[in-house]
Order: sequence, then C-alpha cells, then structure tokens
Amino acid sequence: MTREMLKNHTDLISSEIAEGTGAGIALATRPEGFRTGLDIWFSDLERNRGPVVELRPKGLKSHQVELRFGNFARPIIEQISEAPDEDIELARSLIESIKAEAKVAIPGQTMDGWLVSDGRFRMHATLRHAESSDNPEAMIATCREVIVPMMAAMAELIGYDVMVVEVDDDDNLEGAVTKREITRRERNPRNRLLCLRIHGHTCKSCGLIPSSLYGTAGSIIEVHHLQPLSSLGEPRKYDPRTDLAPLCPNCHRAVHTRKPTPYSILEIQSLMGEHVD
Repeated sequence: MTREMLKNHTDLISSEIAEGTGAGIALATRPEGFRTGLDIWFSDLERNRGPVVELRPKGLKSHQVELRFGNFARPIIEQISEAPDEDIELARSLIESIKAEAKVAIPGQTMDGWLVSDGRFRMHATLRHAESSDNPEAMIATCREVIVPMMAAMAELIGYDVMVVEVDDDDNLEGAVTKREITRRERNPRNRLLCLRIHGHTCKSCGLIPSSLYGTAGSIIEVHHLQPLSSLGEPRKYDPRTDLAPLCPNCHRAVHTRKPTPYSILEIQSLMGEHVD
C-alpha cells in the first residue's frame, strides 16, 4: 500500500469514521519500510495525547489494525477510568460486535471484561479481504467492521457528545413568529451503530426496511431505548441486544406520543391493528 494510495483514501476513511463515532477525526500517513501505514485519532486531541488507531497492510489482501495510547495520554486515560458503567458496557458491546474473522485481541485481558487502566493498553485486529486491500471497498469494510467500532468505543469512554439543536414550536400560537431553540446532548451515532450491527435495518414494529422503499435515501431508521434510563428504579447492566431496537421514524414518533412512559412495541403493533413479527 503506497503513500499515494493511502492519501487517496484519507477522505473516505475520515468520513466513514466520523459518521460512525460522532467525533472529529484526524489522519496522517507514516512510513513503514516499502509500504505505508496510517494513524487515525480524534482531532481535538494531539496524536500523542489520546487513543490512536494504526492501519497498515498485511500481505496483499489484509489490513492490520492496532489501537494504542500516545505517550502523553495519561489525562485522557484517567478520564476514561471515571466512565460510568453504562458507557463501559456500550464500549465493550461495540468491540464485541466486530466480526469474529477480524480476530480482535486485547493482550492480557478478556474480551468481555476489558478496561483501559494505563498506557500499556493495546487492541489488535486483522481483517482479510477477498481482493486487494488497496481498493476502496476493502478500505470501507475495514473502517466499518473494525476501526469504527474501536474508535466509537473509545469515544464512548472519553465521553464525546453530539450536540443537536432542535426548534421547539409547541407553544406557538397561530400567527406567532417566536421559536425556542433547545440544545441537547445525545450519543445516537454510537447507539445507532451498535443497534444496527446487532438488529439490522428492519423496523421492529412495522417490519419496514426503509432502504427497500426509498432506495439511496432510505437510511432513515432510528434507535429506540426500550426502557428509558430515567424510569429505572435502580442501576442495572446495559444490554444493547435487549435495550435497543431499530424503529422507522413513524413508529418511533408513535411510541413516544405517550408520556412519561412510551408505548411498548407490542402496544404500537396492537394499535396498528395487526401483529408484526
């Protein structure tokens, strides 16, 4: 993989990872003998002050990925050590969602109980492709299947939030022009990523696959928390397999028309007048 080939792929790699993690991404090539590797990190951190993913070729058809921490990442590692249990479980689930053929390994730790405790933390993966690792399809596959879950897990532990600005016009009277903007924080990019990796793109309520109806404009599937965290009587382990579900926008809006307790998916199906598996 030559430096020029990697340079041609940096925009593609950056956009794939930024979309999946909900965080800004920076990249730089690094020489590796006759071939070249690529370092990827969060743009608001210097390369040596946070997690870095190194992407490099292995043979002609494989990509090797290593996640490590920079030499001056101690403040970020201390921040990660204070991550709440829910964020830790989501981070672990993101890593667990990586396909088995990528051969993810965390030296010295188990896959279901790993923690970032110091700068010696490492995570390795190797993904083999059917064709050359130089082509865009192979790059996209490595990003989506390996690098995005790894960096999304780190983003969750660090606590990156996505800022969403909404306009609330519920209080507007007819003819009024005043609107109120509400800024809220959410981690939907990473919840969405994990939910769709586990459950697919079919609405769990009505069975619609938006992409089959809308084509290239059909990635309009939303992520629903089956039990709002605010309604929990006491903390419990977060399980994305049972706590998250993909819903089409109509069903998601319908679920939340009842407050403070949203309708269940079964109740929405009943209201639709038919049961959908």
